[in-house]
Amino acid sequence: MSLNAMSRERTAAPVRTGRILLLGGASEIGHEILRALDAPAGSEVILAGRDQARMAETGAALPYTVRTVPFDATDLDSHQRLIDGLFAEGPIDLVVSAAGVLTPQQELDADPRAAGTLIDTNLTGHVTTLLAAVPHLRAQRRGLIVVLSSVAAVRPRRANFVYGAAKAGLDAFARGLADSLHGSGVRVLLVRPGFVIGRMTDGMPPAPAATTPAEVGAAVAGAVRSGASVVWVPRKLAVLSAGLRLMPRPLWRRLER
Repeated sequence: MSLNAMSRERTAAPVRTGRILLLGGASEIGHEILRALDAPAGSEVILAGRDQARMAETGAALPYTVRTVPFDATDLDSHQRLIDGLFAEGPIDLVVSAAGVLTPQQELDADPRAAGTLIDTNLTGHVTTLLAAVPHLRAQRRGLIVVLSSVAAVRPRRANFVYGAAKAGLDAFARGLADSLHGSGVRVLLVRPGFVIGRMTDGMPPAPAATTPAEVGAAVAGAVRSGASVVWVPRKLAVLSAGLRLMPRPLWRRLER
């Protein structure tokens, strides 16, 4: 099976989106996904994150009933309680796992504790929150989990290898989670964007095959409707990633980005 065919693999029918949880509630990509979904009028969106002011401001522009709740991806002890409480209020049809931080590698080299925080934000916090949500979703026998991975997961580069390692772990976790949920009525959509021009990458020169939060949102919404299990943004990254995997290591080490 080709990479393009794999990226278009179909699973269950598209999930309805009446109640939505965005973990990483201030995420630009997360908000663009919500805008592009065109969920039913009156849908409730729960923005879970640290920056209450930003979430309130950006949430006001969404065409849904929006509320915010405190969520810190690095506060692992709080995740089970948060998820249990939200599901106790009623079924959640869509969970978008979008928490993330991008710290320059040179800063991580000088501060290993910051590297640990990056791993907790980009990997461990996704694992703890999603595993907390899975029993509730299984009990519902329906639901969709959207996980924001990255092309950086394909092969970590020396320019940002801690970030790449976190995304590689998240990507593997999402694929395993999808397999474990097969046949349950719950599915996982894995999103692999390239360099995204936005707040997180402000001041950085765009890499080849760069995209925007709006383009990622539109691609994810299309994948939700079609029932795809993996979406690359832009789509040509599915082919380019094969070249990244096969590049000889001495040549790979020369890449600046």
